[in-house]
Amino acid sequence: MKKRIVIIVILLVILSCLYLYYENNYLSISNYNIINNKIPSSFKGFKIVQISDFHNTKSKKLTNDIIEEIKKQQPNIIVITGDLIDSKRYDLQVSLDFLKSIKDVAPIYYVSGNHEAGSGRYEEIVNSLKGIGIKILDDEFEIISVNEDKIAILGLGDPSFYPSYISNQSKYDLKETINNIDDNSIFKLLISHRPEIFNIYVENNIDLVLTGHAHGGQIRIPFIGGLIAPNQGLFPKYTSGTFKEENTTMIVSRGIGNSILPFRINNRPELVVVTLNNE
Repeated sequence: MKKRIVIIVILLVILSCLYLYYENNYLSISNYNIINNKIPSSFKGFKIVQISDFHNTKSKKLTNDIIEEIKKQQPNIIVITGDLIDSKRYDLQVSLDFLKSIKDVAPIYYVSGNHEAGSGRYEEIVNSLKGIGIKILDDEFEIISVNEDKIAILGLGDPSFYPSYISNQSKYDLKETINNIDDNSIFKLLISHRPEIFNIYVENNIDLVLTGHAHGGQIRIPFIGGLIAPNQGLFPKYTSGTFKEENTTMIVSRGIGNSILPFRINNRPELVVVTLNNE
């Protein structure tokens, strides 16, 4: 009897380890079709791949799968919505090697996350990214043109760089960036790390926002959602999928890597693929 119990326990441990490996190393793809009449006709079918919370992951299988999938998707642009590195186990080179392998697929736009702020090495990160051709959009914007049509891509630097932290500085920085765009009627795509300041995006009439930070709630409970997320606490609202209020749609990526909690449950790493359409 005791021997049988021991065998069962060993099998359960093995199955649990295999499950955790699968949940943390096998990539999932989420496709979103965004329809908005502000999207110009030349941008119909325009494809965006979003990478969030990479946290300089050391999983070669996961990294290789991401690279292969991005090449397969053939996006028009790639966006990185913060936490490219992990401040507690900082390894910028791992992240740079990853970006070098995809930088020729499409232009890459980047905004910072709280881990870049917490690392104390943001200048090194920015200089290294610029050195391989990554476009930094912290509190900046760029106009993207296809034929004679245009959309604006904006970036919001992570608020943890500032003493005022979440609301006030982010609201100011986003408004200032928008004010620098000549055409206020242009379709505005915002890349930002933080989903919990959704109200700021809505107040500023952003059309589409791509965010991360919540890691999908780390542990996802069926029919309930994520268990815990930074700056949102237990049973957070914004952990995965789309949220719409007034004219603003926000997509929250579950991200790629892990940080404080070293594992995911019912929450595989996620690559987000967004396609723009006007009908």
